[in-house]
Amino acid sequence: MTQPYDVLIAGGGLAGLCLARQLTREAPSLRVFLAEKHAHPVPEAAFKVGESSVEIGAHYFQRVLDLEPHLRQQQLEKLGLRYFFPADGNRRIESRFELGPSGFPPVPSFQLDRGRIENMLLRSNREAGVDVRDDCRIASFEFGAALHRLEIQSGGRIEIVEGRWLIDASGRRGLIRHQLGLTRPVGHLANACWFRFPHRLRVDDWSDDPRWKARVPSGERWLSTNHLMGVGYWVWLIPLGSGSTSVGIVVDATLHPFGRLNRFDRALDWLREFEPQCAEVVASHAPDLEDFLALRGFAYGCERVYSRDRWALVGEAGLFTDPFYSPGSDFIAMGNDYVVDLIRRERSGEDVSARVEQYNTTYLRLYDAFLRLYEGQYPIMGNAQVMTAKVAWDNACYWAITALLYFQRRYRQPEFIASIENLMRRFFVLHARMQQFLKAWNDIDTRDYGAGFSSVVTADWLRRLQAELGGPLLDDEALRARLHTNFALLEQFARELQAIARTEHGDRQELNRLLLPVETKGDEIDIEPLRVTHSGSRMDGIPNP
Repeated sequence: MTQPYDVLIAGGGLAGLCLARQLTREAPSLRVFLAEKHAHPVPEAAFKVGESSVEIGAHYFQRVLDLEPHLRQQQLEKLGLRYFFPADGNRRIESRFELGPSGFPPVPSFQLDRGRIENMLLRSNREAGVDVRDDCRIASFEFGAALHRLEIQSGGRIEIVEGRWLIDASGRRGLIRHQLGLTRPVGHLANACWFRFPHRLRVDDWSDDPRWKARVPSGERWLSTNHLMGVGYWVWLIPLGSGSTSVGIVVDATLHPFGRLNRFDRALDWLREFEPQCAEVVASHAPDLEDFLALRGFAYGCERVYSRDRWALVGEAGLFTDPFYSPGSDFIAMGNDYVVDLIRRERSGEDVSARVEQYNTTYLRLYDAFLRLYEGQYPIMGNAQVMTAKVAWDNACYWAITALLYFQRRYRQPEFIASIENLMRRFFVLHARMQQFLKAWNDIDTRDYGAGFSSVVTADWLRRLQAELGGPLLDDEALRARLHTNFALLEQFARELQAIARTEHGDRQELNRLLLPVETKGDEIDIEPLRVTHSGSRMDGIPNP
């Protein structure tokens, strides 16, 4: 048995490797042990899913972990999120309504080759003094009053290691979550499959229409996380720095049965029915298929992620929502921040019991807010108008409140979070109400939408919200003022979206019961870029399972 460690990290995927790096940067005197089941270096491209990052996760990688050189030299900067809504049987991409930016947004995000970044992180952690063991299996673990214990096996050899903190970064295996029965079922029932090809599947090559090409002058749509949308589903295309392309299908389990997606040939047949143009491209690359994986019921919650008994769950060892807005690295960022803060404070002799409960409450509260984006919302995905409103609304909430608090480094300041408790309660209520409104709007909207183009950041005020994330750190008073201003903007935006729905569909009870109270309007905001022209009555209904 080796000398006890300060921190034991069970799992060396993205969450665990990032946590180890953050600990070596913020608390270099700590003795850290990390056990990883895969032998390194791991393959690039076809290693793990979860390649797309958004603002919080990207900021964490860039600034907190200081990975800017790696991201710029070895990964790809992302041209935002891009959506193509159904039209004319989805055989010609230029006939579909497109929602996505013409150029790179002010605050960057990245497409990540998971094998490439995890190889780099494991190597750099080892060089920084972390005791990294790859190609080893965690056979068991035990909690202790003073020290926790891991039993690891490698090459037929068994070793016992002890440490003051035990951090579960084991991914979906969820060592602690399963042993303590912490898994919380959720109402979001969705399935997915994904596969990779060693080629660029460039959406830009799918049409020769000059007007369509001119919408993105750089010809770099392929650098976006491209979403092909339909009733109850979306298909992703994500480029990787290694040259491969990741393709995934994510579906509402009640509308698209798992049995249609759980093998590559079945997934290809499903694409032929719902996304024939994409199916043609995929079929042409099928001989070079690098991998195929499928997952049933991927969403789950957790009763607790931080404990005063000095253990914590990070990444997917704790919980998972949905890949649609690429929130995986966001939760890694926020969760690791909390864990590092708790470990540092406890190491200095502070009683962190109250802070543990505050962090646990805030983290799970954020999870519940993110989950509302997806629960019961997949049928909306085939509606270009309602989904454009939803994407704009969800992004506005993220930039105005959630991401702003992270960029301003306030999640680790419970006193500040407590000072905006009333605002956050109002924010979560408004957020939940608008998700209900969007669902009701979709239920009564039977219109069909054809070719067109817009971008969330075409609206100046939305672009400003995104750009302000990269601004200077504010003092508490200035940040509270910014949050209140942003919340007033969200309330105004909600009323404007509700006005669009009522203008199009009249005085409908389904909508009226969810309307916000009439109040004096704040600053005028431009929502014209979010209006989608309809072209008749929708013919494609919800598919039969």
